[in-house]
Amino acid sequence: MNILFAASEVAPFIKTGGLADVAGSLPPALAKAGHTVHVVLPLYEGIGADWRSQMTFLKYFDVPVAWRNAYCGVFELQQDGVTYWFLDNESYFKRAQLYGHFDDCERFAFFSRAVLETVGQLNWFPDIIHCNDWQSALIPIYLQEDRYRIPQLSHARSVFTIHNIEYQGRFGREVLEDVLGLNAGYFCVDMLAHHNDVNLMKGAIVCADYVTTVSPSYARELHDPFYAHGLEGVIAANSHKLRGILNGIDTKLYDPATIAGIAQPFTPRAPVTGKKACKAALQSAVGLNADPNAPIIACVSRLVGHKGFGMVVDALDKIMEQPVQMVVLGTGDWYFEEAFRTAQQQYPGRFSAQLMYSASLSNVIYAGADIFLMPSVSEPCGLSQMIAMRFGTVPVVRETGGLRDSVPPYNKYTGEGRGFSFANADSGDMLWALEQAVNLFHTDRKAWRALQKAGMTADFTWNHSAGEYLDIYQQLLG
Repeated sequence: MNILFAASEVAPFIKTGGLADVAGSLPPALAKAGHTVHVVLPLYEGIGADWRSQMTFLKYFDVPVAWRNAYCGVFELQQDGVTYWFLDNESYFKRAQLYGHFDDCERFAFFSRAVLETVGQLNWFPDIIHCNDWQSALIPIYLQEDRYRIPQLSHARSVFTIHNIEYQGRFGREVLEDVLGLNAGYFCVDMLAHHNDVNLMKGAIVCADYVTTVSPSYARELHDPFYAHGLEGVIAANSHKLRGILNGIDTKLYDPATIAGIAQPFTPRAPVTGKKACKAALQSAVGLNADPNAPIIACVSRLVGHKGFGMVVDALDKIMEQPVQMVVLGTGDWYFEEAFRTAQQQYPGRFSAQLMYSASLSNVIYAGADIFLMPSVSEPCGLSQMIAMRFGTVPVVRETGGLRDSVPPYNKYTGEGRGFSFANADSGDMLWALEQAVNLFHTDRKAWRALQKAGMTADFTWNHSAGEYLDIYQQLLG
């Protein structure tokens, strides 16, 4: 198959969140399975000179954006069996931040149009066009008409993946003709109109040939108004073409036996010595007491409400009453940052607030911590819990989305499971699950090491996920 994967960010070139990890890992897995895969993304200012020096300029052309034409240059780079196309327009993409600009609607309308124009200009015939989140949600919509204008698109089928339904691409109805270049007929209840706005994600769900989410549990949760953010009716109407597929991670990148920057490498067969060295290094790096017997509870996350930090702050004093240490890495809402600054002062040597983003420190934390706390109110998939398990750090999670699917709870009678979980978004329930983990750490090291091994040896590769996507593609192509 010829597969075109369109995303607004792709690791390792440019990244702000989990979408980039998926767009950086899934296409190589598809290519490894023997398919021809192209990935298309904007050429942002933040894509560094080291990557740009490896690109080849292919051509430039004009892209229609409603009533005007905009320049588009195409640069190509090949890596890991995948061809990457970078779409250049400095007016739209030479900016310090990827998102959050006043003209985001126009910027990504240009990107969506340019993706389809590129296929025609380069005379490539995709079988599948796989789009992701609202920034490329216009592609399945434009494809309805462009397949008759651009011969290379005539047989293409579209797949749309919802990574987080909270961000839907909602704009005033005035953008329909002047920015999106769509006639007034598209503003109807069966297409883009939603609560008197233009809703791009809704349009993609309606127009795409297939819709996926990033975990089976999240696909089920999207029928619930609490999780669907107003689109539960649209999800229900299109449930016949909806499937949840759990994301994977780059297990080569997150391999404790080979990763750089940790105190001592280790493997699932012999994790104890390496984990001890990494724990001591973590305590030294973040200012915790050198105590090998105190389990370290870690959080690596954006510090925002839907990540469950309201529960963490509410229970913080109760957590610290236990014989534990705790480290938090991340930035976010002022309220949570200030609460963790205060905790660091209140519990010196036992609580560390690292209020920043640091990829290198996050790896040190994954490798050195004992317990990874991820109490998300909503978590479509989550990658941090999988990374933590790769490093032998036992997760404590709320049973939602991908957390439910990737962390089966510990069963003390059978020894099965990979971590601890709780169902309700309640600080008391979270505290109970943490206490179970801390108690097992102190009282049964054999069971604890079995949990570590279960997490380290779990299959979080993209192989299974890629197979499910290929199954969808093949269904669409008959």
